[in-house]
Amino acid sequence: MTVPITIRPLGQPGDLGWLVLAHGEQYAREFGWNTEFEALVARIAADFADKPDPARQAGWIAEGPDGRVGCVLCVPDDTDVDVAKLRVLLVDPAARGHGLGGRLVDECLAFARAAGYRRMRLWTNDVLAAARQIYLGRGFVLVGEAPHHSFGVDLVGQVYEREL
Repeated sequence: MTVPITIRPLGQPGDLGWLVLAHGEQYAREFGWNTEFEALVARIAADFADKPDPARQAGWIAEGPDGRVGCVLCVPDDTDVDVAKLRVLLVDPAARGHGLGGRLVDECLAFARAAGYRRMRLWTNDVLAAARQIYLGRGFVLVGEAPHHSFGVDLVGQVYEREL
């Protein structure tokens, strides 16, 4: 039996706090990342909240019967007004395997198109294989990668883009 999961706009009290908490806990469990990552996500969430611009940015929360199980943000690029950035995609392990990550990315893409962006960009790390498959399946292409040491581990950062 499939459990119904709805996607709603981010904006209820606790949404941003959950986004930060869930990222910190999940990435520590799955990849051994330290609190540097949680701090990065907290800065992303704070920037989102500090600069509200409903015409240029939006966020979504996926909810199941027991609460929040996923999230994603669409925000403007700092340097190019034609570029939207997909940020902080997350799906709780208990909710995986039902296309929820793809549904969240689709929300971002639809919003970005409607907002008049011409391109979407995202930064990820090569260890996030499931997310990469979602991005590739939606037409994103790898445009750059570089090794780095962040969050307490050695990683390969990747930048993906797609035209809208």
